Amino acid sequence: MISKIEAIKNEVSKVVVGQEKMIDGLLIALLCEGHILIEGVPGLAKTTTVNALAKSLGLDFKRAQFTPDLLPSDILGAEIYDPKNNSFKIKKGPIFTNLLLADEINRAPAKVQSALLEVMQEKQVTLGDTTFKIDLPFFVMATQNPVEQEGVYQLPEAQLDRFMLKLVVDYNTKEEELEIARRISSGSFEQITSVITHEDLEALKKEIKAVHVDAEVEEYMIELVNATRNPQEYGLEELKDFIQFGASPRVSIDMFKAVKAMAYLRGKDFVTPVDIAYITKELMRHRLVLTYEAEAEGITTDSIIQKVLETVAIP
Repeated sequence: MISKIEAIKNEVSKVVVGQEKMIDGLLIALLCEGHILIEGVPGLAKTTTVNALAKSLGLDFKRAQFTPDLLPSDILGAEIYDPKNNSFKIKKGPIFTNLLLADEINRAPAKVQSALLEVMQEKQVTLGDTTFKIDLPFFVMATQNPVEQEGVYQLPEAQLDRFMLKLVVDYNTKEEELEIARRISSGSFEQITSVITHEDLEALKKEIKAVHVDAEVEEYMIELVNATRNPQEYGLEELKDFIQFGASPRVSIDMFKAVKAMAYLRGKDFVTPVDIAYITKELMRHRLVLTYEAEAEGITTDSIIQKVLETVAIP
C-alpha cells in the first residue's frame, strides 16, 4: 500500500511544486480522520493542493470563502420556504462534502466558526427538525492569513484544540518558484486522475493503525506532553513563567495517531523518536497558551516546543 501513497503524491505534484510538508500534513490528518489548520500568506498553493488531493482520491471537494458577513446557514445550509408547494425544503450548504476548504477562517465571526467546528467534532448537521450525517471521509482544511489585521476574528484557544495539526507554510525556494512560473505561463500542468478507491483509503487507515509503537516510545510521547504542563519537573524552570496552559489531552490522543501515520509515510511499520520530532510542533503549536511575559519577550510556541524536544530524554 506504500505505492498508493506515492501515487497520491505523484498526482498532487503535477500541479503543486514543493510544499512537501504541507502535503504530508494533509495526508496524515486525512488518514487519521483529523482536521488541519494552515497559516500562510496568499499564493502558496493551499487551495490548489487540497483540490489536487481530492481529485487524486476521487473525493468531493468544496471551498467556502469566509468573510465578516458570513452566517452559519451559508456553511451548513438552511430550511427554505417553497411557495409553490406551501412547504419548507432543505438546501444543504458546502459542509456536505468530503474535503472542505475553509478559506481564511479567521475572517468570519465566532458563531460561524463555532458552527463549523461543531460539525468537525460531531460529523452531523441539524437543519430544522432533521439531523443529517456527514458522509465519510470528512476532512476540513482551514486556512488563516497572518497578513490580515482588520476584520479578523481570532479562533479561541479551546476551538483551535479541535484541529489535529497546524502547519505554517513558507515561501517556495527560488528554484521551485521559477518552475511554478514556467508551468503557469506555458500552461503545462498535467491532468490529475483518481489513483485510489474508497476501499483503498480504508485499507490504508487499517494499515496505519497496525503500525507498531514500543511502550518506551509511548511513554516518551506522554513525557513530551507533560513537559509543557509541568516544565519544572524536567529542569525547564525558565519556561514555567512563559506557559499559561500546556498541551491538552487531545494532543496525546492525536500524537499517538499522527506518529503512526508519519512512520507509515516514511515507509516503516514502527515508530521512532525521529517520527515524533518531525510532527510534534505541528501537533502542539496551536494548543499552547503563552503568558503576556512570553509575548513581551518574543517567545513563540515553536521555540518552547523545541526546548522541550531538546530536554526530554529520548528512549
